[in-house]
Amino acid sequence: MIISFSSYKTIIFIWIAIAICIFFLLRRITAPYGRHTTAGWGPMIDNRMGWLFMELPALLIMGYFLVRNLHGQSYIVAVMIGLYCFHYFNRTIIFPFRLHTRGKKMPVIIMGSGILFNLVNTFFLGYYFTHFVNYDYSWFTDPRFIGGTILFFTGLFINWKADDILIHLRKPNETHYVIPQGWLFEFISCPNMFGELLEWAGFTILCWNLPAFTFFIWSAANLVPRALSHHKWYKNKFADYPDHRRAVVPFLV
Repeated sequence: MIISFSSYKTIIFIWIAIAICIFFLLRRITAPYGRHTTAGWGPMIDNRMGWLFMELPALLIMGYFLVRNLHGQSYIVAVMIGLYCFHYFNRTIIFPFRLHTRGKKMPVIIMGSGILFNLVNTFFLGYYFTHFVNYDYSWFTDPRFIGGTILFFTGLFINWKADDILIHLRKPNETHYVIPQGWLFEFISCPNMFGELLEWAGFTILCWNLPAFTFFIWSAANLVPRALSHHKWYKNKFADYPDHRRAVVPFLV
């Protein structure tokens, strides 16, 4: 079935409105994942398998669109799709199996919401890239592509480095929490989420299209409330938690 561009925009604007509602919902209800997991949220799944299953749709769907793109669209789109897949290859294949979370579980409802997030947002991006795209090779030298790519990889570096620090706070068999110290943790509680926000802001700029912007909105709607919940948890958990730290954006939020 072919979707017209006007219908596509209508659907995606509805999806943006849902993201805004989700943001306010998550400000009132803390998603039961990780340190916030509590009883009463239904069936549970191994934490690593949950990560794998909820991130895999993004990699598979965009991989499909990448293969389809190489047979008829511009290489600039292949680069954009490739950057997206690069992020999700780490999230799907590498990150879950680096976690020191043996024995930990996540609610299936969290895994399911992650699957839905990735299915819909990846489809919107992939469908745009293969049906409505209008880039030409001059886009490679456009300041938006260059600046957005730099921001994307800056965010990627911050995200990966922060994840690495968090993973190595504990030895494989340890389950206790400690206060992260050093680097961007001196300014914010969640530099991993800050880095991911920068990634998708950069992706939005380098793509300069509606579905990329929509993906950023959805990412922020999920990551900002989660970072605020983490920050509140740290302050309640540790009496000596630094007062000057913000949650996710240095000096601001």
